[in-house]
Amino acid sequence: KPLKKEDIPQEVFDLYDDYAHNKIDRRGFVQRLGLYAAGSVTVGSLLSFMQPNYRNTQMVAADDQDIDSDFIMYNSPKGGGEMRGLLSMPKDAQGKLPGIVVVHENRGLNPYIEDVGRRAAKEGFISLAPDALWPLGGYPGNDDDGRTMQRKRDREEMLQDFIAAFDYLKNHEKCSGKIGVVGFCFGGYISNMMAVRVPELAAAVPYYGRQPSAEDAAKVKAPLLLQ
Repeated sequence: KPLKKEDIPQEVFDLYDDYAHNKIDRRGFVQRLGLYAAGSVTVGSLLSFMQPNYRNTQMVAADDQDIDSDFIMYNSPKGGGEMRGLLSMPKDAQGKLPGIVVVHENRGLNPYIEDVGRRAAKEGFISLAPDALWPLGGYPGNDDDGRTMQRKRDREEMLQDFIAAFDYLKNHEKCSGKIGVVGFCFGGYISNMMAVRVPELAAAVPYYGRQPSAEDAAKVKAPLLLQ
């Protein structure tokens, strides 16, 4: 029978959290997962249960009739060079729109973050969700390989890729120039650092992620909503 959440010890969720945030590698994760496998609860069934189900959790379809959502290319001279991102905005919007840079976790532009970008468009924003893995070929289609790929990129260069996304929105004909950033995990770090590096940032909304130093934090001008 299919596993249910109540069938799984809390320690398994804690273990997955360590793996998702690069505290242990995949081999260590699978080995330790074996400690909780018994009877019909196999390592394979635990792995399957713990993997995110993006298809069933999508809130805004890629072909939603209320928005225009397409991949675009933009320049990041100090980062990855030519970058790819998902640009989303309300269809037939009147006037200029506030912008949001949407920053993914430590695994590239997966379907969840694409969905966040489309949700922002449904709320009246023009959003750009870049893929920091693009210089390496782009999000590979699964989070495990995405984590491995992202560890190969330089953190400062990736920060510059997202600052370049801010610049792209600032110069977009549909954008009012009032631009914020939202990010998750690694993206929370990027959101914090964009608040340090981009004085004209309108707002930063990090969902956890590494904080800037006290010296850098003193440079922040933007309002912050910290999760």
